Amino acid sequence: MTHRWAVSRQLRRLLLLPAARRGPRRRRHREPKRPKKTKRGKSTEFSILADLLPEDMARVKLLHAERMKSEKKRIQKMGLEECQQLLHQCLQREPGLIFDILSHTPDPPPPGPPNPEQLRWCVCRNCKPMPTLHEQKCCGETVNCISMLPHMDLYIVQVGVLRLARRVWNDLRAEMDAQELGESHRQFRYAAYRQFVVWRYGVLGPGNRIVIPSCCVWKIRRKFPDPHENYVGFIPSRV
Repeated sequence: MTHRWAVSRQLRRLLLLPAARRGPRRRRHREPKRPKKTKRGKSTEFSILADLLPEDMARVKLLHAERMKSEKKRIQKMGLEECQQLLHQCLQREPGLIFDILSHTPDPPPPGPPNPEQLRWCVCRNCKPMPTLHEQKCCGETVNCISMLPHMDLYIVQVGVLRLARRVWNDLRAEMDAQELGESHRQFRYAAYRQFVVWRYGVLGPGNRIVIPSCCVWKIRRKFPDPHENYVGFIPSRV
């Protein structure tokens, strides 16, 4: 009996020994499962339009065509200066669009033979006859006439800018702001002339005067015309 018990005890030790050597069973650390990547579907750029019925799609296209037609008519009624202002606004907001359009625009044709009625001293083709030889001055630009630059509309003939400049000038000379149309336009013209001189040539100082190009003079006169078309020419002693 004792022998059997000893043998059985010895067998139990042999059976339990590997388990004791291995020690407690460790659990393997499992990394959290990554979410499966969902396959991208097709572009949903036109998902909203895809949900529309054919009748709705036809109506959308009709409205778009009508809007394009009305805007084209509106552009055709614009003058040259309005179109230039519109293009300058587009250049500020979307310069890349304007650059792309201009890159595909052919260069302007070379100037043809001179027109007999064209002034010999004018190369920008925007000047008008002036009363004296001293005033027969052109801006000298064959393509980008100075009178057509956006700076003229923003700083030289803009009413708000000129009103402030005119108020400062009248305060310095102890003069009153004119209320009559003819006198008011005269003060606006003189203010525009002074603005142009400062913009193009800087402050000249007393005794230093310069003639403004005819194209720019007439743009100012068209903006602020005299009711009787009586304009004072260049005066060397006046700013």
